[in-house]
Amino acid sequence: MTNTTAAPVRTYRELNRLMSLMTGDEKHGPAATSTLDALWVLYDRVLRVTPGTADDPERDRFLLSKGHGPMAYYAVLAAHGFFDEALLPGFGSYDSPLGHHPDRLLVPGAEIGSGSLGHGLPLAVGSVLGLRAQGLTDPRVWVLIGDAELDEGSNHEAIAYAGPAGLEQLHTLVIDNASATHGWPGGIASRFENAGWSAATVDGRDHEALYAAFTAPHPGRPRAVVATVAPK
Repeated sequence: MTNTTAAPVRTYRELNRLMSLMTGDEKHGPAATSTLDALWVLYDRVLRVTPGTADDPERDRFLLSKGHGPMAYYAVLAAHGFFDEALLPGFGSYDSPLGHHPDRLLVPGAEIGSGSLGHGLPLAVGSVLGLRAQGLTDPRVWVLIGDAELDEGSNHEAIAYAGPAGLEQLHTLVIDNASATHGWPGGIASRFENAGWSAATVDGRDHEALYAAFTAPHPGRPRAVVATVAPK
């Protein structure tokens, strides 16, 4: 799409204002707000991608699997200058590029179209394998999934494969807002650890804890960060 990008806001305290510009999908409000802090820390301090490098083969990739609640994602992208915040009030309207599910062909900075549960982690595994096939071993791939998405069988297969395959470039952020039907005996992190991943569980509102977990070394293994988030 053609877009005139405004200067980025780049302050966390502006996110509530940006979020308030989007209305019409309140049923998925908690799905969005539960991701807000983790997304901010990733884009502000961890991900090596900017509007100017969004097509650079050496960029980090971020995949939003939890695409049914994209408002926080749109707010963070706007805050970092991927598109003008003037697009936010049109969220979900017929002629807006900002749909209720992100479309990678319409949303600047979006790597995948998403919203159907359970596809993001397998796509992230494939992205890492694709990068390796091109000799690109420096770019990191991050995927954000919800705890309920772990009920999907495709995620089990991706977790089981990535650990033994040693996909060190792969990072999975699980937002745990207790929405899974049955929960996870022993905790979500143990599911990843049992498959050979490096994993940690942190407070999903604590920016310093998130940053430490996101940047912890994990040589030879994929990384999973479980961010627990109580409803606001």
